[in-house]
Amino acid sequence: MTPRDVLKIVKENNIQMVDLRFMDFPGLMQHFGIPATKLNEAIFEEGVGFDGSSIRGWQEIHESDMLVVPDPVSAYVDPFYKVPTLAIHCDIADPITKEPYGRDPRFVARKAEKYLKSTGIADTPYFGPEAEFFIFDDIRFDQNQYSGYYFIDSAEGIWNSGREEKPNLGYKPRYKEGYFPMPPMDSLEDIRAEMAMTMIKCGMDIEAQHHEVATAGQCEIDIRFDSLVRMADKLMMFKYITKMVARKYNKTVTFMPKPLFADNGSGMHVHQSLWKGGKPLFAGDKYAGLTDLALYYAGGLLKHAPALTALCSPTTNSFKRLVPGYEAPVNLAYSSRNRSAAVRIPMYSADPKTKRLEYRPPDSSCNPYLAFAAMLMAGLDGVQNKIDPGAPLDKNIYDLPPEEMAKVPSVPGSLDKALDELEKDCDFLLKGDVFSEDIIKTWIDYKRKKEVDAIRLRPHPYEFFLYFDV
Repeated sequence: MTPRDVLKIVKENNIQMVDLRFMDFPGLMQHFGIPATKLNEAIFEEGVGFDGSSIRGWQEIHESDMLVVPDPVSAYVDPFYKVPTLAIHCDIADPITKEPYGRDPRFVARKAEKYLKSTGIADTPYFGPEAEFFIFDDIRFDQNQYSGYYFIDSAEGIWNSGREEKPNLGYKPRYKEGYFPMPPMDSLEDIRAEMAMTMIKCGMDIEAQHHEVATAGQCEIDIRFDSLVRMADKLMMFKYITKMVARKYNKTVTFMPKPLFADNGSGMHVHQSLWKGGKPLFAGDKYAGLTDLALYYAGGLLKHAPALTALCSPTTNSFKRLVPGYEAPVNLAYSSRNRSAAVRIPMYSADPKTKRLEYRPPDSSCNPYLAFAAMLMAGLDGVQNKIDPGAPLDKNIYDLPPEEMAKVPSVPGSLDKALDELEKDCDFLLKGDVFSEDIIKTWIDYKRKKEVDAIRLRPHPYEFFLYFDV
């Protein structure tokens, strides 16, 4: 789509406002609007000025002026605003030099795609995330000097099986039994269907939608794969649409990885493959129908997985999900069947175009522009250095004797340790100036100060249960 095409959409849909959207550093979409009468072809080159000093992880107050530069390819009509509105994802630029802003996550993703082409290995990286989320009816939380709590409620929560609901009809998924139940047990079919159809209306290609394993409204909607930057754009559209549709029903959506104790958390398994000249490069005659190139790519993901975790599972809450001994993909191995392995090779189809790797540790709390770019860079490092992923882990991991299990490495056990790993292992990200040292240092410093230390300094409610009587 060209700027002229966008202006045509504005005219045909009687658009009154244009919503300019961009990604902050940790991973939340930001926006501001301009009247549609202000949109012209020149803006797609010159950009629109705004104050970037209040955006998390960005400019200081003395250098706050920045530009958003709309990307015409990303434009779509917003389905929720009362005033007819066109939404456009934007890149960030310096108003003086007009150069792309180094801490703009979308710029990092663009550089990753450009770097892939420069290597000659492939020309298109495809990504397909499976984003899981919860739909709750109520969420309350607070933390101050003298109290701290959270309270979640859901009409689907099995803990409400004995609640007086006048009448309580009893159809509530038991813990870990929420996968694929029929209505009335699955009470969210209509909401998910509306989410999926809204996504399609906004230009996304949806493959499936279903209830997920946990009680209390865990769901999944699968997006068909797309190129790296466009898929990151679509994942942000995905999160926006799910939240807005839920709000219509007076419900709320969270992509927090582990909101519930003693039930499944929400992950984001990321399917990925490389193509060149319109042909897939991962389909071959090696293990699970892969090529050597695909196995080397897996080797890169596994080698750099500890560092990747800091970008792909980047919250303290992420590690409530990544716990050894459960179905969580903490084991740094690959397999065609074993879902506790970090890298899985889906075997649903023999079509070479569907051959891909599924990297399972990430979750949707990540900044997708940075996470997808980091995974690509890890895989490329594996291809460039022919990193052997080792033998596949096709055994039932829960049946492995302790001495054999001890040989299987795992992801870091906390965000703090993951940040340490990123600090030690970041050279693969610096290739082609895709990530800069400033990006990595800012990410590590922000996460340690704003999240790791913030959690470490605050008493946890369960500590009172454990220690109040000492």
